[in-house]
Parts: sequence; structure tokens; C-alpha cells
Amino acid sequence: MPGPGQSQATRERIVDAAAEVIERLGLARATTREIARAAGYSEATIYKHFRDKGELVLEVVSERLPQFVAALKRLLEHPGEGTVEGNLADLAAEAVAFYARLVPVTGGLFGEPALLAGHQEMMAASGGGPHRGVEGLATYLRAEQRLGRVDPGADVEAGAALLLGACFQRAFLVALAGRVPPGIEPHDTRFAAGVAATVLRGLAPRHGAQ
Repeated sequence: MPGPGQSQATRERIVDAAAEVIERLGLARATTREIARAAGYSEATIYKHFRDKGELVLEVVSERLPQFVAALKRLLEHPGEGTVEGNLADLAAEAVAFYARLVPVTGGLFGEPALLAGHQEMMAASGGGPHRGVEGLATYLRAEQRLGRVDPGADVEAGAALLLGACFQRAFLVALAGRVPPGIEPHDTRFAAGVAATVLRGLAPRHGAQ
């Protein structure tokens, strides 16, 4: 009988395979049979670890969160460090990479109402959801506001929404086009730095950005 470590390794391999198949074939064509083939297991093995395809898809979605969440957590724990512009640029780079991986998966949820409902229920139960990123970034900006590194009259919620909204749009448009427009890379630091600098112009203290 497989031990806990082996069982966890099997589960992770299935999630990795599911992510690869969903991104390659799309959510509708990503059957448990195809995922099992990619993972090198039988369909029965998948059902030992996941109740159904919906639960597996939700696991894939949750696996897309850690890097962006970790980057945002670092900002929340260390306001006043580095520069606000540099911090926002670093977060924007993580956000674009995060959304680029997430869009192909979550986009397919809208074509499968049952999966979408399951995802919404999971978010509600965990207190998570797409709004948490904006809320977290606004909290960081509010901390910088108290330190005098963001203008006291700035609308930090709007600033957070503008930055993350721009990152999402970039990832979405690249995914929709199926290719990267000439001269543009979806995850490059140039875009991240540009959007951070632009947003910060509306947040910076009047004596200049920090």
C-alpha cells in the first residue's frame, strides 16, 4: 500500500498533468482519460485522489496562486522597504505571469456552469476570490500612505485595481490572440515597470515618488 509521501507525489503528478492538458487542449477537451494518459496513470487512480473532474480543475486553479500570493505577502510584511515603484513593478511582473497561467484554465469555467459554480462555492467557503489581490495591494499601499511614501489623498483602492487590472488585461489579450504581439513580451519587466510607474504618478506624494 502506498505511503503518504508516495500518495502525495501521485496527486501532484496528476495535478501537473491536468494543468498541462487543460492548457494544451482547453477545459472541455481535457477529459480525465486524457489527463490520466498524460500522468501515466489509470483513470481509477485519478478518482482515488479526486472526487471528479471538477475537483481536479479546482485544484489546478488553486495551484496557480502561490507565487503571486507570496509576492503580495512580502509587500504586506515589509512596507517602507525598497521603493514603492520598484515594489509595484515586481508585483506587476508576478501578476502578469500569474494571470497568464490562470486565464486558460478559468476561461473554460464559463463554458461549464457546474464547474464554475463549484469554483465559486470553493472561493466563498475559503474567503478567497479575485478581489483579494486588489484588497491586499490596497492594504500595502495604505501602509505606505501612513509612512508618507504615497500621497495621503490618493485613492489606493483605485490604484490597486488599475495596476492589477492592467496586468490581467495584458495576460488575457495575449491568450486571446494566441501569440505575443511584435515587440512585446507578456512577462517582461519593461511592461511591469511601465505600468507601475504610470500608476504611481497618481499615488506619489507631491514632492515626488519614492
